[in-house]
Amino acid sequence: MPSKPPANLNDWWCNATDEYAFLGFSYEVEACQSKSKLHKDFADIRKTFNSRYVRLYGACDKDGFYDDIVDAAWDNGLGVHALIWFGFDGGNIWEKRRDSLFASLHSNPKAKFVTRVVQFGSEPLFDDVLPHAQLASQVKAAKANLSSLNIPVTVSELAYGYQERGGAQDVLDAIDSINIHMLPFFSRQASTSNKAWPLVMADLQWFIDHGHDKKMYMDENGWPSVTSDGVKPNSPDAVADIPNEHGYFNLLDAHCTDLKNHTQGGVGWFAHIYSDDQEPGYGIYSDSGKLKFPFKPRTSC
Repeated sequence: MPSKPPANLNDWWCNATDEYAFLGFSYEVEACQSKSKLHKDFADIRKTFNSRYVRLYGACDKDGFYDDIVDAAWDNGLGVHALIWFGFDGGNIWEKRRDSLFASLHSNPKAKFVTRVVQFGSEPLFDDVLPHAQLASQVKAAKANLSSLNIPVTVSELAYGYQERGGAQDVLDAIDSINIHMLPFFSRQASTSNKAWPLVMADLQWFIDHGHDKKMYMDENGWPSVTSDGVKPNSPDAVADIPNEHGYFNLLDAHCTDLKNHTQGGVGWFAHIYSDDQEPGYGIYSDSGKLKFPFKPRTSC
């Protein structure tokens, strides 16, 4: 990074059409990590795994926390997929989170140089937190609010979340990129992760058919190593263990060229999630901080 933010964003970001294959990690912030912890983890994300981005998950409502995210990302050469978190309990706290994020984006001189996109999520359509027409209106209002910063806006969602709302074409039309939850473990046809490619392609094809050639990212994307109350399969044949978690990412690596050949320069993907202490079963790291399996995903092909 330069010693101080440039005067403008001209030629700052790589073109999105150059983004495909592994891009980075989802990173849960419910713990309101300290500045030192953020810096340590973001350095690992960037240097160990050659990540471009961190995609935030969950919410920390501590004043100034997003500024800490910005500083850690700036210092480690990472972009951020920011998130307006609705949560699972209803209510309108998301509005306060939206306003707090937007205030930070406008006031922090580094924020627009690390914030690649703002996401509404996670799974607001599937969770029915807003009618899709209202969600589309929120996206449009956010785009207007952030237009001077040139920060795009999207929704982080399952294909099924759109489908169960009649396609929610108004949301698909409003968003700048398509940010997809790809969780084939929950398919009724799921078995082992090495057989998941047709399930991945079925969801991708739905977005291809309805997304007007917009750039696609698989952001909440993975296969669990354990089941829990919130992680239960819909297929009796679905297997949750570490070899299958590893195998899913190997599957994406094996199909790197297939992902690259999609519209707008291909499909980029995130690993969900950085550590099991953030969301049990999905982490690349275990609770004890050890890698659960060798993880050196392809960043190009």
